[in-house]
Amino acid sequence: MDKSRIVAVILVITIGVLWGLNWPAVKFVLGTLPPWTFRALAFGLGGMLLAAIARMAGEALWLEKRHRLPMIAASLLTVFGFNLLTAFGQLLTETSKAAIIAFTMPMWAALMSAAFLGERIGINKVISLVLGMGGLAVLLLSDGSEYFDRPAGFIVMLGAAVSWAAGTVLLKARDWPPRPLARSAWLVGISAVPAAMGALLLEHPWTLNPPPAPVVAVMAFHVIGPVAICYAAWTVLIARLPASTAAIATLLIPVVGVLSSSVLLGDQLTLSKLAALGMIVASVAFVLIRPFRRSAA
Repeated sequence: MDKSRIVAVILVITIGVLWGLNWPAVKFVLGTLPPWTFRALAFGLGGMLLAAIARMAGEALWLEKRHRLPMIAASLLTVFGFNLLTAFGQLLTETSKAAIIAFTMPMWAALMSAAFLGERIGINKVISLVLGMGGLAVLLLSDGSEYFDRPAGFIVMLGAAVSWAAGTVLLKARDWPPRPLARSAWLVGISAVPAAMGALLLEHPWTLNPPPAPVVAVMAFHVIGPVAICYAAWTVLIARLPASTAAIATLLIPVVGVLSSSVLLGDQLTLSKLAALGMIVASVAFVLIRPFRRSAA
């Protein structure tokens, strides 16, 4: 396995673990902070942290005029839209289910990549998508009555998945400047603006009580890990892999999300969830490991 593939695997594992643990972390913080205020704080602090890291790494933060509108669109889709919708989605449905519904994203990303980027969907990606989406279908069919009786959570989480997929394809569609840390700082920082406006207009954060120490600690983990580290890693991964492959690799996230939600939040770990997760693990292994072996051979 060459160096670039080793780096890609490390990035996938980092994103899978940190973004997976982020699901119960967000649910915990939302018990104290309302969603707009929570996202405004996370995006603002995360954007500043990424900007500081980019400057220490010698990356210029200046963004050329021709990239500004596309960057705003990519930020609103990939960061703002996905994160805000997942925050509301977790208030409407069980966290473990929300995490799995959100990861229909690879299906939408693969279809959009084929339609707008001309990416070829080879047999390995087709099988991987079938396995991954089949796992999601197992989960949904096991408790279909909930989604028919209370469809809001499902619809919101599906919207989050489509938003992230569209942003991923937009990031892949352009020839961005080769500054991944600065690019991730822009993606996160731009999203702080509409989140702060929503918080000021709808939640009046100055009236809220200061959060307790455990919430502050989990918030610090959220900003440093899932926001700063993961969005930087995701920006690099998108540059290294086809959009559809990068998207399928994220199916590791709901595995960690569901298991950690079961342990930390007490979400019931049912047979259908285990079956769904098994299919998702097979999906990720197929799209990542098989091409590496073929290349080595």
